[in-house]
Amino acid sequence: MLENFFKFKENNTDLKTEIIAGLTTFLAIAYILGVNPTMLADGGMPASGVFFATAISSGIACIIMGLLAKYPVGLAPGMGLNALFTYTIIQEMGNTWETALAATFISSMVFLIISISGLREKILNIIPLDLKLGIGAGIGFFLAFLGLKSCGIIISNPSTYVSMGTLAQPTTLLALIGILITLIFYIQKIPAAVFFGLLATAILGVIFTFFGFGVGDALMPTIPAHPITTNMDTSLFCGFTRGFGQLFTNIPNLITMIFSLVFVTFFDTTGTLMTVGRQCGFVDENGHAKGIENAFLSDALGGIIGSICGTSTVTAYVESATGIGIGGRTGLTAIVIGIMFLLSIFISPLILGLFTPSVTAAALVIVGVLMVSQLKEVNWQSTVIASSVFLTVIMMVLSYSISIGIAWGFLTYAIGTIAQGRYKEMNIGIWVLAIIFIIYLFFGL
Repeated sequence: MLENFFKFKENNTDLKTEIIAGLTTFLAIAYILGVNPTMLADGGMPASGVFFATAISSGIACIIMGLLAKYPVGLAPGMGLNALFTYTIIQEMGNTWETALAATFISSMVFLIISISGLREKILNIIPLDLKLGIGAGIGFFLAFLGLKSCGIIISNPSTYVSMGTLAQPTTLLALIGILITLIFYIQKIPAAVFFGLLATAILGVIFTFFGFGVGDALMPTIPAHPITTNMDTSLFCGFTRGFGQLFTNIPNLITMIFSLVFVTFFDTTGTLMTVGRQCGFVDENGHAKGIENAFLSDALGGIIGSICGTSTVTAYVESATGIGIGGRTGLTAIVIGIMFLLSIFISPLILGLFTPSVTAAALVIVGVLMVSQLKEVNWQSTVIASSVFLTVIMMVLSYSISIGIAWGFLTYAIGTIAQGRYKEMNIGIWVLAIIFIIYLFFGL
């Protein structure tokens, strides 16, 4: 039955390979189970509720991907999207987490419409490739900054705005060691390097507290008295429905939220699915990936499920390349990933106790490094492109806002293109976006 459905022979794989590939990819992206509750808790959401929402929505989304698209791709709340959700939509824009979930639900519905209507190619043609790369890299810098700040390596300073913290502090020292361990694992090309780096850091933190170094600090990892549970925190389930009342009271604010979420989701998903599709051999000589429409549909459904369960946008993970690298070629790989996410619900106290901000800082920094690497593909010979990408990155970090960074990048690109006398090359989409971002920056929607 599995052979007939997934076509193992046609895809040069077998049952054993698919299961191992699924387990490998799960380990590569399992860090999100610890990182996501930590990040969304900064937006006022209960960590236990976020953990349940993360695990259940990721599990369901992966199974949908496996059955509908038959792609060996894992899905979970996206890194970068969770930062946009917490630090921009909630903290900077002043929305409640219920409103942010409602915006996530609507943006996922918009992405679903884009996926089934054929608008994807048209939208892709509006945005210059270099600007897409710059936005992705900017989010990488932003994530790294969040990680360094969360553990005290970077602290506020009234004289210099920011400075380095005291590295001898238990939480800071643990985070620093964790970053170095994870980096070494990554350089050595150890499969699931980020996950095993976090696990090693968590174990080291427990050893620290056992010998009295950092004991009692909430940021230090601990082993809970009851690591296994059957209690599930469903407090965030359908919480997005309570946000609709506030969502439509400020239409400009709504437009900004939806645009930012759809934009980041769209290009993050497109880049990820095209990358893994090419690695699987699904992309033909014309650049078309076989079955990618169903993969986009699965991703959009995952975002809707995530918002209903109570988390930021669920999307495809580029770390799926780890499982693909050892032979995963069919949807069974994704189904195995989904089952592992669902099983993780029962060890939520253990994961929440071990993966504190001092531990998860390493994941944010290393994922940031991976995202920044795409800057090598930017056309730095063009002054317009270079200045647009530079301002996108630096304003995203310094303003502590992903959407503000995107706005600066678009405006710089539009103004630079006009200054070169090439305004006729700008399509209507760029003009519309430029006007929207001018209003956004000057009037603070």
